[in-house]
Amino acid sequence: MIETEEIKKAEEQYGANSIQVLEGLEAVRKRPSMYIGDISERGLHHLVYEVVDNSIDEAMGGFCTDINVSILPGNSIRVEDNGRGIPTGMHEKEHRSALEVVLTVLHAGGKFSKNSYKVSGGLHGVGVSCVNALSDSLVAEVHREGKIFKQSYSKGKPLGPVEVVGESDNTGTIITFHPDPEIFVQTTVYRYDTLAARLRELAYLNKGVKITLCDKRELIDEYVTDENGNSKPSGKQIYHCETFHSEEGLKQFIEYLDAGAQTLIPEPICVTSDKIIPIDIALQYNNGYSEKIYSYVNNINTIEGGTHLQGFKMGLSRSLKQYAEKNNMLSKLKDPLAPEDFREGLTAVISVKVAEPQFEGQTKTKLGNPEVTSAVSQATASAMDIFLEENPKLAKIIIEKIVLAATARNAARKAREMVQRKSVMSGAGMPGKLADCAESDPEKCELFLVEGDSAGGTAKQGRNRDIQAILPLRGKILNVEKAAMDRAFDSQEIQNIYTALGVSVATEDETGEKHMDLSKLRYHKVVIMTDADVDGSHIACLILTFFFRYMFDLIKNGYVYLATPPLYLVKKGKEEIYCWTEEQREEAALKLGKGSDKGYTIQRYKGLGEMSAEQLWDTTMNPERRRLRQITIENAAQAERTFSMLMGDDVPPRRQFIEENAHYANIDA
Repeated sequence: MIETEEIKKAEEQYGANSIQVLEGLEAVRKRPSMYIGDISERGLHHLVYEVVDNSIDEAMGGFCTDINVSILPGNSIRVEDNGRGIPTGMHEKEHRSALEVVLTVLHAGGKFSKNSYKVSGGLHGVGVSCVNALSDSLVAEVHREGKIFKQSYSKGKPLGPVEVVGESDNTGTIITFHPDPEIFVQTTVYRYDTLAARLRELAYLNKGVKITLCDKRELIDEYVTDENGNSKPSGKQIYHCETFHSEEGLKQFIEYLDAGAQTLIPEPICVTSDKIIPIDIALQYNNGYSEKIYSYVNNINTIEGGTHLQGFKMGLSRSLKQYAEKNNMLSKLKDPLAPEDFREGLTAVISVKVAEPQFEGQTKTKLGNPEVTSAVSQATASAMDIFLEENPKLAKIIIEKIVLAATARNAARKAREMVQRKSVMSGAGMPGKLADCAESDPEKCELFLVEGDSAGGTAKQGRNRDIQAILPLRGKILNVEKAAMDRAFDSQEIQNIYTALGVSVATEDETGEKHMDLSKLRYHKVVIMTDADVDGSHIACLILTFFFRYMFDLIKNGYVYLATPPLYLVKKGKEEIYCWTEEQREEAALKLGKGSDKGYTIQRYKGLGEMSAEQLWDTTMNPERRRLRQITIENAAQAERTFSMLMGDDVPPRRQFIEENAHYANIDA
């Protein structure tokens, strides 16, 4: 938030002439992926984020406190805020309403005027105009200057001039749009959980702002908690709505992320500074073994890190190391500390506000401003120095955790070297149970990770030997969420996965980021294929946890998939219908039974071993007929919390999750 006088001055200066035009909008519909990433489900949801970002910019400037997002029937979206309202006056250069300029001209907006916004979340000011171009209908309603202004558009073109349709004592902007199915050919259906994850994140990053999400596509049963703490239906139907609001910001964000962990200190350590740039950091240590750090610049999730993340790591390591050395707490340590030792079991969120951010990297989400490194490093070290001196007992707990991490790292190094020696790069053979494929081009090759020898044998018989390899896994692999790194690398099943894939263990680069060398990866499809029962789901979850913690680059590059074997076979004579859902089973029974419950049989598949090799090929492995689900990470922070909660040590959050979602679950008998 900026000072009151600055707010008043900005309000006076934020008029039609604050809108600066850089170029036109013609290319957006022809090449939408250049502007919103892609035209899949991810790009579809990105449209909402672009509109919400405009409201968040108003909040960051101190002009907006409430943002309401609604998913309407037909999958239209409405975003409403109580900000100043987009200017509607005549634009000097364009000779038309500034509202129309903002909505129809690429790179037009108040973000390019330093008098309008100090910082903004949008990267290039293309947001709302791109949304307009990629929507078959969009209606803008502006409450400003005592009036209500309205203009409608289709595919980026205005259907008429800006009109005054009423009077209002309030201010704000309401954007209602529907994505164009000609652009979003895969789907125009919005996922509530995907939007909720991003809006929750924005609420933590912008404390004090209230963001509400409502799904108005259909009514759902309302559940209430009785006097015994049990959840039951109330008999009423309501829309699914949530309000995200945080008064403590990143401190509460950390508590949310660490809900499934046992923390080492009572509450998160908070770092705030505005000497050079506004810096807001919260961090917490837990008894886990993974490092969870999320960095943001002007609310943008910098998934590739950058100078602010580098500065944080430098400041944290310097402060902790100096304190430990000064208090003679490293005397029992045989080997020197490494930077990663200071971050084992660490959960941290770093948020900086930069007036003119410079982004680089493959996805343009890596901060490159050099001045940010020292600013964040100094702020982190200063705050940590004060905390350690004022809390010697907690400081001792943290340092002991770091010493244990260093000891385990050395043990893990030896185990890792053993994995490397067994890898393809060192010339050793493949795991004994691996049935490899004949093809050597990794883009054509698939590796199926299969549960047990029985299913593995069936898969080996039914596969396409040219492109499909099979690696049976013995039982349930190690839960790496609860195990130190040395135990993970000592696991035979995990060693086999590394060796079969032909990759080395992820290592840190000069900025402290961990990456795998995927140049030797032998398969570009790694398919997890487990039984369609509770145990199979648990095994798949364990494997996904391993990939998330130790092979994240595989997920990031889109190489990890889940196979979806059918649940049922409905059969009548020679006619067979495979079914993946209860609805499909009912439809198949009606079709084959022709209104009768006789004459057909239903087989429930609880294991891959119950299928013949031919059936497994036809339903689950045949590239022309199978259903593979690609594993993607839309929101890393939300995924982090889910893995920690479901696979970690702390039981109450997991129990609460099950109770809250139990009425959605299908329980296998």
